[in-house]
Amino acid sequence: MSDKKSLGDDLNDMLGDAKDEVKKAADRAGKKASEFADEAKEVLGDAKEKASEFADEAKESAKEFASSAKETFEDVTAGDNKKLITGILAILLGWLGIHKFILGYNTEGIVLLVLGLLGFFTCGITSAISGLIGLIEGIIYLTKSDTEFHNTYQVGKKSWF
Repeated sequence: MSDKKSLGDDLNDMLGDAKDEVKKAADRAGKKASEFADEAKEVLGDAKEKASEFADEAKESAKEFASSAKETFEDVTAGDNKKLITGILAILLGWLGIHKFILGYNTEGIVLLVLGLLGFFTCGITSAISGLIGLIEGIIYLTKSDTEFHNTYQVGKKSWF
């Protein structure tokens, strides 16, 4: 019986040791999990900071691009530079009169627009006429010097040819 008691005590001791080891392992696992959580929070904080910096840089780049695009558009549609844009638009979309609107000739632009759109009802005859007018005007615009174009169409307000 003493062997059985001794064996029981040994088993109880082993069970107690196993419980202690399991507690120690659980504590170590808890510490590691806590360390991983702290590291994850740190990485997440860094990621949030980087994302915020990236977003700020993207906003700044977008503002710079918008500003640059606005300046470029104003340069193209202002002053002597209207020659190039109106000449190209007159050749490509002359039948709609868009080049007239850019030069500030709204009445003439409406006339060309109406002629162009009436082409749907006239089998394209009026569209062809307004397109031919646009083509001729585009060629004239592009063959003039910048000064001559500016003086004739922007200062002198010559509306046709």
